[in-house]
Amino acid sequence: MNRSIILTGIKHCGKSTQGRIVSRMLRIPFYDTDDVIAELTGKTPRQIYSELGKQEFLKAETQACMHLCGRLNPASAEKKCAVIATGGGICCNEAAVSLLKKEGIFVFLKADERIVSERVMREIKTAEDGTLFNMPAYIAQKHPSSLSEARAVFHDFFTEREKIYSSLADITVDMKDDSKSGNAEKIVRAVS
Repeated sequence: MNRSIILTGIKHCGKSTQGRIVSRMLRIPFYDTDDVIAELTGKTPRQIYSELGKQEFLKAETQACMHLCGRLNPASAEKKCAVIATGGGICCNEAAVSLLKKEGIFVFLKADERIVSERVMREIKTAEDGTLFNMPAYIAQKHPSSLSEARAVFHDFFTEREKIYSSLADITVDMKDDSKSGNAEKIVRAVS
C-alpha cells in the first residue's frame, strides 16, 4: 500500500470501526480526525461546534488534517500510509479535503439510511418538558419538536450528503448486508 485510505461517509456509517479493522488487516496505523481534533484542542468536535461555532470547528478540523499529514510525511523519513476515518462533515471542509486528497484514496462508505438513522435517533434524548436534546448540530439547527420531525430532517440531510460523498469519492463501498469483518474485506479489496 503506497497511499493512505481516507474513509468518508455519514456519521455512524462505521468509519471508525471499519478503519480500525482495515488498519489491523493491512498492518498500517489508524487515525480518526475527531480524535486528533480532541488531542490538539482538548475539546470534542461537538463541543467546538456548539461553543465556538462552525468556523472555529472547520479551522480545528483543518489543523487536525495538517497535523496528520505531518505525521504521514515526516521530513526525515519515508512517506507513511495509514487508514484515516474522517468526521461526517469533512465533505464540506474544502481545505481539509484538499489536504487529505494529496495523501490518499477517498473511500465513501455507503450506508443503509435506516440503520444510520436508528443510530442517530438513539442518541437524541427527550427532556421532561418534551424538548429534544443531544442532537447532531445539523438536526438541532432545524429545531425539530419530535423524533419524527428529527427523522425527517435526518432523511433530507442524508440524501444531500450522499451526493456530496459520492462526488468526492475515488471508490464507493456499499456497507449493506455484511458483517464488520466482511465490510472491512470489501474495503481492502476495493483499494487493492
